[in-house]
Amino acid sequence: MPQLRPEASPMSIALPRPLALPRQQLFWLLHIGGWSAYFALGYLAAIAHDKPPGYWVVPLTAAATGATATLALRVLLRLFWHLPPGRLALAMVVPVLAASALMDATTRAVLVEFCETCKPANRVAFVAYALGYIYVLLAWVGLYLGIRYYRQLQGETERTLAARSIAHQAQLKMLRYQLNPHFLFNTLNAISTLILDRDNATANRMVQGLSAFLRHSLDNDPMQRVTLRQELDALTLYLDIERIRFAERLRVETRIDEDCWRALLPSLLLQPLVENAIKYAVARQVAGGVLRIGARREGPQLVLTVADDGPGCGSLEGGQAPAGKGVGLRNTRERLSVLYGDAGSLSIRNLDPGIEVTLRLPFETSQAIRD
Repeated sequence: MPQLRPEASPMSIALPRPLALPRQQLFWLLHIGGWSAYFALGYLAAIAHDKPPGYWVVPLTAAATGATATLALRVLLRLFWHLPPGRLALAMVVPVLAASALMDATTRAVLVEFCETCKPANRVAFVAYALGYIYVLLAWVGLYLGIRYYRQLQGETERTLAARSIAHQAQLKMLRYQLNPHFLFNTLNAISTLILDRDNATANRMVQGLSAFLRHSLDNDPMQRVTLRQELDALTLYLDIERIRFAERLRVETRIDEDCWRALLPSLLLQPLVENAIKYAVARQVAGGVLRIGARREGPQLVLTVADDGPGCGSLEGGQAPAGKGVGLRNTRERLSVLYGDAGSLSIRNLDPGIEVTLRLPFETSQAIRD
């Protein structure tokens, strides 16, 4: 039976470009690009102010010194990264001031070739000049910290989403693999009875049917969705086993709208509901009962129904089955909740006679998911 992959999980996230680049590649791209832009702005400013030829060496020296000094700042930032933000800021005060003084000293040594009056006249002027590049360095440090904190937060977010996805898949698999032990017990007991009665042909058919159904249950990935046609084919494997047990006492009617055959749904979603109907409606009546399976489309929703003509469930408070009769219903409701959230629902109502379980989930097809 062909398998259809579910749509891409909304939990998978992609970092916006260029922040999705590898860490080292991103750093050097921004570092070299940023200081190159700083040099270009300085050179354009020199042209705008009619500086003499060769003045380009001044902004080049400032950019080269700044690029080198900030590499040293990067080493310190990585060394102090484990500190709280406040202590990290205090630890970087002196290095940033020293880097600003270094940028001024090297740049001013070149600048005095073009401007004799640009030498500091006293210590106060020297200190003022030494702080002249602090805004550039603070901008560099702020950008570095911002990107690094962002990538760290993004990594934690991805790990959290990955953990939730793993838990989500584990919950779905647990729900899907909760085969009702009553079904296996009753089937094996019926096989044993047939063997004792020397009805080996019927026993063999039941063993083959059970094998086919269990193989289908275990081989299919619970995270995959199948078409309604594939779901009913799998359900037929289960019903074939039950027909051997109940013979004419079990009657099945289906009413499927034509455009619903291609709709996608979780595999073996209907099996627990059908099993409940057989257990509480067909098995408890001497004459057996009728099982009705329906599917229709209501706008953006696929509506599935499983009904029987049994004794019903008595009082249904809040759409819940009485205690002891709702394992399959509870399992199905949880699967719908995990997969679809508020877009999936399960409701129960009594008929006269019988009970009807209605499932509502988004109407999806493989083509729509690919689009």
